[in-house]
Amino acid sequence: MELAVATSEGKERIIEVSDSAFGREYNRDLVHQTVVAYLAGRRQGTSAQKNRSSVSGGGRKPFRQKGTGRARAGTTRSPLWRSGGVTFAGQSRSFSKKLNRKMYRAALSSILSELARQDRLLVVDNFDVETPRTKALLGKLAEFRLLDALIISEPLDKNLYLSSRNLKGVVVCNVAGVNPVNLINSPKTIMTVPALKKIEEVLS
Repeated sequence: MELAVATSEGKERIIEVSDSAFGREYNRDLVHQTVVAYLAGRRQGTSAQKNRSSVSGGGRKPFRQKGTGRARAGTTRSPLWRSGGVTFAGQSRSFSKKLNRKMYRAALSSILSELARQDRLLVVDNFDVETPRTKALLGKLAEFRLLDALIISEPLDKNLYLSSRNLKGVVVCNVAGVNPVNLINSPKTIMTVPALKKIEEVLS
């Protein structure tokens, strides 16, 4: 498969890329499964309530078993009592779903292939900025008539990353930081040639 590369001189050149990474048929079900698994894995899952054994105190029997006329009680931390525990208290848990590595990589390849078909993938020779300034990055994006984009640079350029932090619609990452959600959500994905080679190496 062939992709066009935008050069720093404003021209285009053609490079050959692997069909297994950028020429795969779009698999909607696999992509959906991968996105669900990815988002589930990001959930914190640390919310919890205290049951009767978790609430502090309540070790002493509040009053004798018989002769008071009251219902028997063994602890002041019963869910029936004020300041007691919660009945069937929820506990922290992991929401993560198992997804095989081959399936995850196939989904990324499927998404990248679809982006290339939809003309949402832009490959450039270089996208570094000389100084860590938001204005410098906006100028680079303006060359391609873009405001929002996912920029994949390998290795990650520090100035580029710092320049993007104040821009809501711009995400900068290296190949290791690429995930299915930011690929799908970004209207345009800008990828440097070294990043392209690295992704090919990982997905092929």
